[in-house]
Amino acid sequence: MIIESAPERRSGGWYAAFASTIFLSSFLLFQVQPLIGKYILPWFGGAPGVWSTCMLFFQVVLFAGYTYAHLLIKYFAPRWQIWVHIAAIIAALCLLPIVPAASWKPTGTEDPTWRILGLLATTIGLPYFLLSANGPLLQAWFSRVHPGTSPYGLYSLSNVGSLLGLVSYPFLVEPQISVDAQTKFWSWGFVIFALFCAGCAMSMLLLPRQINEKHSASADDKQSVSRGTYWLWFALPACSSIMLLAITNQVCLDVAAIPFLWVLPLMLYLLTFILSFGNPIWYPRRAYLIAFAVAIVSLCCVLYAGPKADLGTQLAVYFTALFICCMVCHGEMVLLKPHPSRLTSFYLLTSAGGAAGGIFVGLLAPMLFNKFIELHIGMFACCVLVVLASYVREGRSLALTGRSRWALVPIVPGLIALAFVLPYLANKNSAGELISVRNFYGVLRVREGQSNNRVRRTLLHGQILHGAQFTDENLRSVPTTYYGEHTGAGLAFSRPSEPRKVGIVGLGTGTIALYARENDVFRFYDINPDVVRLANEYFTYLKDSEARGAIIQHELGDARLSLDREPPQKYDILMIDAFSSDAIPTHLLTEEAFQIYLKHLRENGLLVIHVSNRHFDLKPVIRAAAERSQLWLSTIQTKENLERDQNPAVWMLLARSPEALNELGLSGAQTPQVPIAADSSRLWTDNFTDLFRTLK
Repeated sequence: MIIESAPERRSGGWYAAFASTIFLSSFLLFQVQPLIGKYILPWFGGAPGVWSTCMLFFQVVLFAGYTYAHLLIKYFAPRWQIWVHIAAIIAALCLLPIVPAASWKPTGTEDPTWRILGLLATTIGLPYFLLSANGPLLQAWFSRVHPGTSPYGLYSLSNVGSLLGLVSYPFLVEPQISVDAQTKFWSWGFVIFALFCAGCAMSMLLLPRQINEKHSASADDKQSVSRGTYWLWFALPACSSIMLLAITNQVCLDVAAIPFLWVLPLMLYLLTFILSFGNPIWYPRRAYLIAFAVAIVSLCCVLYAGPKADLGTQLAVYFTALFICCMVCHGEMVLLKPHPSRLTSFYLLTSAGGAAGGIFVGLLAPMLFNKFIELHIGMFACCVLVVLASYVREGRSLALTGRSRWALVPIVPGLIALAFVLPYLANKNSAGELISVRNFYGVLRVREGQSNNRVRRTLLHGQILHGAQFTDENLRSVPTTYYGEHTGAGLAFSRPSEPRKVGIVGLGTGTIALYARENDVFRFYDINPDVVRLANEYFTYLKDSEARGAIIQHELGDARLSLDREPPQKYDILMIDAFSSDAIPTHLLTEEAFQIYLKHLRENGLLVIHVSNRHFDLKPVIRAAAERSQLWLSTIQTKENLERDQNPAVWMLLARSPEALNELGLSGAQTPQVPIAADSSRLWTDNFTDLFRTLK
């Protein structure tokens, strides 16, 4: 029988108290990331850049929290550390609940990046800052009280809490709880965390002063750390952060900007921290280095294939490569971790590296490059750092002797080959490119090339076609891509009427302006200012319609917010053409959005929705919204027409009465076939959207 002494019993209680507080703070820290991202996503057009900017904020504030913990430990006595931290938590409690103010909604003319950063800072800035600081701070307190016990186990536990916070969001929280309720539950969770943290602090104050002030004085405190090791503490997490954000951007652009595709990469990223810090046996170095080489080659193959690679292959390669690259970066970093006496310095530099990666992808890359090449840069940097880390151990410089020299034989040629392959992959689709521009909303390219022995110009957003026009004078008035005379778009304009007032959400090349007649008013809503500029500079649809006497207007900003602010426009036709891209702006298809659309339609007006998409079948969602709004609808599907350069297209035409549709010759007008009572999950609202159910 083993009898515990009082100090041993107290140690167990201490560990449980600190572990619970650190676990809860990490859970809340990563639960709030997708929560707040989903909350504000509709305000900024559902663009993938929203999540990149959020991640930039999270990483920078994480670094600020680690800096706060480091300075607090280094310059304040233990009792002052406690009082300062508790006072800051009380201040954060006064800012709850974390509901973004409506005044932060964009007006359409400001820089979305800085507006999102300001919104996040005022809404969750202080609570997130304190949750970020809590992990290293409490680990340092624990290490001071129990100098013989490693605090790195608590770090692994904090990553488990972070992982559970992420996993629970898309599978438990998002499908079951509205976003408004989510903010309230999270705020109550922060209150519970504050009580836990106060309990740990008060317990420390009750310790005898001589224990509280005790420092570890082992010789290990004096261990030297080389400058190269310090740089690797910074560079390795910076590289893994670049890979995380670059791959997340790539996936969101090619698939959709949805919380699950934000959360999954972040889960893999966190899992590598858990495994790296958990036990050395979880990082068999040689096996991972081989897997790393395979992952880099696989990424190059997928980047070469581009949109030709199927969705499953793309996701499998991107996410597997992300896991392996981050595992190698973090595994090498952990092999260089210091004695606990340098714990906050180590965490400070690793968080600084993560923030630097976020700043590079979120702020610098859009200003420096006109294409998405962060992934290419991250891949090459990863390879170089892994080579350097392989030769730096415990402050020693490169040790190129014996077997290590032979290891350079395949490595150096491989790096040289990669240095040539990656620029080729970044520019392989530049043939015929007239211009490439990049901003918060992505990369836009205008290309000119041959199509059936005719020259045409196309507008591409990433890999997605957003319109085309023949350059020949006799052909430039031919409606191409999704807008032919027999498509739903063409049929919508076949109804005889007086001069029409038409609203169009989504400009593209402005092809739909071909249907404008004299005195017609066509008002285009688009969130991307570069789309408006390119449509006017490189395509003639808008100019030609104005030459015929039509009135062309532009409204810059998110279409739903603009329509919500405007008085009823009495549109004869309101066209929603924002879903051909794979980044679906889900807020344009909710029940509340349909009420806004109906406010702007005349009694016999048409609501015309373009739902052609590679990956998502949005027809059930629109049927459910039509059923709820008591609208009649007809679905028009047309096939490809190579002679007229027309793509397969799916349009849905909705009206308040069947007569409005029958005027177009659509005798098959019908009410939706999916009753709301039988399948309520198909109805989207501002508090609930489910893109998984729409995957083809």
